[in-house]
Amino acid sequence: MKKIHVLLVNGSPRKNGNTFCALSQAAETLEKEGISTEIFWLGNGPVRGCASCYACINKSLGKCVFDDDVCNALAARFAEADGFIVGSPTYYGQPAGALLAVLQRVCFSARKAVEGKVAASVAVCRRGGSTAAFQCMNMPFEMLNTLIVGSQYWNISFGRDPGEASQDAEGMQTMRTLARNMAWALRNLHREGALPRPAGEEWTPTNFIR
Repeated sequence: MKKIHVLLVNGSPRKNGNTFCALSQAAETLEKEGISTEIFWLGNGPVRGCASCYACINKSLGKCVFDDDVCNALAARFAEADGFIVGSPTYYGQPAGALLAVLQRVCFSARKAVEGKVAASVAVCRRGGSTAAFQCMNMPFEMLNTLIVGSQYWNISFGRDPGEASQDAEGMQTMRTLARNMAWALRNLHREGALPRPAGEEWTPTNFIR
């Protein structure tokens, strides 16, 4: 069996905050399961939102035409990974804005780097709004034929000050269970004799205004 690799994306502006804490618990468990991991920090620099210029599609670039932020570096990491876990703090019931901006561009401009892989999202919050943020992060993956992995509960961990998430016993257990489920899915998908994924149909876009 080939070496399996999982990318974990830390979408928090805090490099070593509670999102990192939750993702680290998942990464540690994946490593114990024989899966190699990388935690990629999105950083706290400025990022662009999608300009809807369609240059990435019209020019068949496979990446965003704007190369002045972290977007294309992240897309390259997605291309190398067999699976990925995207984590974010919860701001006003939503994922961090910078993460959403970059993730939308990656999924649109570098679709093939994401499509058909094993995916999961993790939301971290002080108290509430995490289920909405979690659902929001999953939405693009549901459009890209990914196999979304769950856990014993929604993939959520609680904490405010850096490191507090480690005290959320159920949250850390949820991260470990998520990681074991992902390792199981990846090993089965990549084992010798595994059935190929179903062939997709050609896309039939249907617009309601003509």
